[in-house]
Amino acid sequence: MTQVIVHGKHRTEWVTISKDEYESLNETIAVLSDNDLMMQINKGKQKGIKSRNFEDITKELGI
Repeated sequence: MTQVIVHGKHRTEWVTISKDEYESLNETIAVLSDNDLMMQINKGKQKGIKSRNFEDITKELGI
């Protein structure tokens, strides 16, 4: 679980997250913003094709 720390009381509040979490969020936004990729994902889901975790595949392939 990712730890979230909220700093200070200001007009706006901000949250500090790790660089890894930030990069992960940006990657997720990029995927969700890619209409072609989302169509491919949804077609796969409709066909009942299971998705696999990227990290598991790289470990399996030894890369």
